[in-house]
Amino acid sequence: MLKKLTLLLLVIAPMAIFAQDKLAYINANEIFSKMPELKEVETKLASKSETIRKNAAAIEKEYNDLIEKFQKTPSDSITQSIAIDRQTQIENLQARYQKFLQDSQVELEKEQQALLAPLQQKMRQAIQDVGKEQNYGYILDAASLMYVSPSAVDASKLVKTKLGITD
Repeated sequence: MLKKLTLLLLVIAPMAIFAQDKLAYINANEIFSKMPELKEVETKLASKSETIRKNAAAIEKEYNDLIEKFQKTPSDSITQSIAIDRQTQIENLQARYQKFLQDSQVELEKEQQALLAPLQQKMRQAIQDVGKEQNYGYILDAASLMYVSPSAVDASKLVKTKLGITD
């Protein structure tokens, strides 16, 4: 009997402590998407992406011009060594194009992370500030919750206000 009572206390005690904390939730994705600074980040990333696209198009044009040049040359005037050299040039250009695309994708992802990190930190700080000001024990993201009680506190507006977002 004493063991059961002790076990019951061990199970109930943490729940009682947890129940004393005020809980709130937010919609982090919605808040983040409405941050005013996000437009500037999207513009910078679009510009970088457009530059990459233009450079890729230039390499494609170089490739197509090379193929066209080789096709215009009469086949009876091409020696085996010239054909091998041309094939090597085409393969090198294809490899350069693939490497450019891979490197550009990595570079774009790094830039995206670098530009978004300060916004994510700003949002994290706003959430923490709201939590401290309102004495919330926890602020959870609604996207990760399976159920939100109608009596639960939605702190999204408070966080938006802290970030200067107006709906």
